[in-house]
Amino acid sequence: MPLDDVRTVTSAQREEFRENGHILVRGVLSPDEVAVYRPVVADAVKRLRTEKRRLSERDTYGKAFLQIMNLWRVDEGVRRLVLSRRLGKMAADLLGVGNVRIYHDQALFKEPGGGPTPWHQDQYYWPIDTPNTVTMWMPMTDITVDMGMLTFASGSHKRGTVLDEEISDESDNSYRKYIKENQYAVTRAAGMLAGDATWHYGNTVHSAPGNDSDKMREVMTIIYMADGARITRPNSPAQTNDLNTWLMGLPPGRLAASELNPLVL
Repeated sequence: MPLDDVRTVTSAQREEFRENGHILVRGVLSPDEVAVYRPVVADAVKRLRTEKRRLSERDTYGKAFLQIMNLWRVDEGVRRLVLSRRLGKMAADLLGVGNVRIYHDQALFKEPGGGPTPWHQDQYYWPIDTPNTVTMWMPMTDITVDMGMLTFASGSHKRGTVLDEEISDESDNSYRKYIKENQYAVTRAAGMLAGDATWHYGNTVHSAPGNDSDKMREVMTIIYMADGARITRPNSPAQTNDLNTWLMGLPPGRLAASELNPLVL
């Protein structure tokens, strides 16, 4: 089932996104479309999952979710979702650009009993020269707060990447202090239906509580960057890893446009 149509992003939605650093858009996929793409994503996760340890054997990051990346490269069904015009055009419109490229996708499945996702900023990891990035976060099943709802510090994107810390218990404590000191409003949806999606800037500080339900929280995410972004010199081992993994080790100054970063529109 192709997703080639264009959904209108209103000026009010663009303004909300730019002011708060995040926005929830309902019904990005219809129930019929979810019925097609949910099993595609779930099957790819099942086939590609490498984490075999029990939750009790993992560190904080490992307990937060099962994370499988760049599914679009290995599964044709996921490819149709990730490279779809509908989602790409929404990302471009929210960012106010003519086109976007894929940075990478990732399935984030939080198991029953899975731990919280610490507060962090995604952009910390990305060796690119623009903050004009957006992550779409879409549950493939209906979710409630107790399943691990994405939670944002509204307005926190406006100061760029503020802490030099990878996601961890320590980053969680540091960002909690930062959020309190700057009096950012902490917000999250009371619930999301399968096919709804949140969108947030790479610099928006965010987290998620643990999954206290008995169901898997099935979420698919896609990270987009504005076309024209260029690669910067990595400033940490984490950025070096991202450069080699998602940008194929291209040198600083080059367009962030390897074969892993296709245009969407």
